[in-house]
Amino acid sequence: MKVEPAAIPPKEIHDFFSSLVTPRPIAFISTVNAKGQYNAAPFSSFIRLTLNPAIVIVGIGRRKGQKKDTVNNIEAVGDFVINMVDENLAEAMNKCATEWPPEVDEIKETGLTPMKSDKVKSPRIAEAPISLECKLMQIVEFGNSPGRSTIILGEVVMLHVKDEIMTAGKIDPRKAKIVGRLGDGNIYCRTTDVFHLQRP
Repeated sequence: MKVEPAAIPPKEIHDFFSSLVTPRPIAFISTVNAKGQYNAAPFSSFIRLTLNPAIVIVGIGRRKGQKKDTVNNIEAVGDFVINMVDENLAEAMNKCATEWPPEVDEIKETGLTPMKSDKVKSPRIAEAPISLECKLMQIVEFGNSPGRSTIILGEVVMLHVKDEIMTAGKIDPRKAKIVGRLGDGNIYCRTTDVFHLQRP
């Protein structure tokens, strides 16, 4: 099978790449708008890019050709929080993927707890095992509508890690129980099945 991405309609290439690059970590992003209203939504095009400075990058597509609330809030306020998703947070994260009106507080609607961040205006989610407070560095737009995407680069200015997922001063993936995204449907994976390979 051969696939030329530019020759495939946006929806089909989205679904294809969603199954091609897996598992994908989930950036459960909490933001606040200029009016002080909270928002939370999950995105699975997310990676850690560099360490000094600590930069993360998130890709956010459009909905019906329009920017999503997360992008609008980040543009307006200049910061955001990435909350990592564990098994306990998965159901609420999934509910936040629903199309809510801009004025709806998804954190409240899904029974989660907003917490004041240390260095940014956006709240973090108390139930998350790990939260990354990020300040906006740059926004880059790619593509044409309706498949246009927004690339968000953020500098991580504060980390919050729950003590119970630490072992000997390090995050223990077996305790963190982070989940990942597989494909474009309703398929997720657990990161609790681990094995070791000694580096040569």
